[in-house]
Amino acid sequence: MLFLDQDVQIESQNTYPNILSVEAINFLANMTRKFSTELDGLLTQRESRQKFYDEGYSPNFSLECEDIREGDWKVAEIPDDIKDRRVEITGPVDRKMIINALNSGANVFMADFEDSLSPTWKNLLEGQQNLKDAVRKTITYDHPTKGTYTLNEKVATLFVRPRGLHLKEDHFLVDGKPIPASFFDFGLFFFHNAKEQIDLGSAPYFYIPKLEHRLEARLWNDIFNWSQDELGIKRGTIRATVLIETLPASFQMDEILWELKDHSAGLNCGRWDYIFSYIKTFRNHSDKILPDRSSVTMERKFMKSYSNLLIKTCHKRGIHAMGGMAAQIPIKNNSHENDRALSAVRRDKYREVISGHDGTWVAHPGLVPVAREIFDIHMKDLNQINHYLDYNVTQQDLIKCPEGKITEEGLRKNINIGIQYIENWLRGNGCVPLYNLMEDAATAEISRTQTWQWIKHKKINMTEFNRILAEESLKIKNEVGDDLFFNGRFNKAIELFNLISVSSELIDFLTLPAYNVLVGEKND
Repeated sequence: MLFLDQDVQIESQNTYPNILSVEAINFLANMTRKFSTELDGLLTQRESRQKFYDEGYSPNFSLECEDIREGDWKVAEIPDDIKDRRVEITGPVDRKMIINALNSGANVFMADFEDSLSPTWKNLLEGQQNLKDAVRKTITYDHPTKGTYTLNEKVATLFVRPRGLHLKEDHFLVDGKPIPASFFDFGLFFFHNAKEQIDLGSAPYFYIPKLEHRLEARLWNDIFNWSQDELGIKRGTIRATVLIETLPASFQMDEILWELKDHSAGLNCGRWDYIFSYIKTFRNHSDKILPDRSSVTMERKFMKSYSNLLIKTCHKRGIHAMGGMAAQIPIKNNSHENDRALSAVRRDKYREVISGHDGTWVAHPGLVPVAREIFDIHMKDLNQINHYLDYNVTQQDLIKCPEGKITEEGLRKNINIGIQYIENWLRGNGCVPLYNLMEDAATAEISRTQTWQWIKHKKINMTEFNRILAEESLKIKNEVGDDLFFNGRFNKAIELFNLISVSSELIDFLTLPAYNVLVGEKND
């Protein structure tokens, strides 16, 4: 560690002095001292609510906030450069990805420090430098065979997603404690780029993940106000879209928009994390066991209800209701399978635009034209915010467990994908194409929590799990080859997947023990 003074300690990284400048470090330290105690209290409240759910209760709409839900109010007016968000592309903050995404023809690129990034110290600092260069349009990438990548004249509008409030950054200590990872990611980007973005006619835009309660949105609003005040930027300049990707948050959509009213850029259906959160919230409920992941589609009652409520809520408040991610990616060298994948994407995007969503997500530049075509045909205006449909969504609609089979094939997919994703993550790659789908931490979370849930509630037994774990491990070894299997991180990934699948208590996030491996091994 690099000891700057008795209060701040930072992992030595001399190659990024412009990112970890004294001024930026002070900004982060002051933010941490002001807000970390409040954050700790909110995380404790999360634990208390989960204990309540563990006793057999379910999330519900808050009676004390009924006046907010019933009130006639709007969020702040939408800035011109984000009124049209019909296609958004997401991906990690590596240099090539940033250039390709900004050049993709999408309206927005969400640069991700969260679910699609393995948070090695090197990845984090390189990512901040890459975004700093991208904001100034000086970013380039030299490909060994394809030449130099540069930005087009017209590029997508940049949003940035920091990590969730539950994560820590162990390479940056303030008063002897790790800085909250969300503060680190948000604070560094905002400090270095907010004024530059404003000068270029845009503004600092963010995606906020993993919120569970309106008070967590209030914390972010306070952080936004403090950060703007510190840099002499007008309050309300920051805009943030909140991902509704936890079951408790689906009951507080109005309240979350209310808390971020002056800074809101809408809500997004984070469908994969939402499924994961459903399992986690109802981990002790024997009547809430989800079937195979492949059968939990957006047409299921609890998923469709959540999407409809999000659209209703956002449009009532005058802001975007963003659709979610289709996991398919283009398939090379197999036109039949590629056509099937693209057809699935078209069906998904058609469902979203007809339902009333104002935009959608893709994970690959090759899918931007596919999504845009659907939205261009069915959404003639910049958005559909003025199209208000009054859905009636109840508590039971949001928590209804879908029927379906729990199969050996489903278990095999969970184990295989979970192991391969964790192995890539431990090697520094958080966005992994597997079997023609793009997997990130959210989809891996479904894989391991479903496996845990099925074991806990005796839908599968330990003998069956151990047998299939061994068989899928061997299958992976045969697919990737002995060299990669034994020289990669597969043994550690198998060990970790087994640990989190059979533990007596559900581990809240797989990235918590996986991050301990990264930090413990100094994989930076």
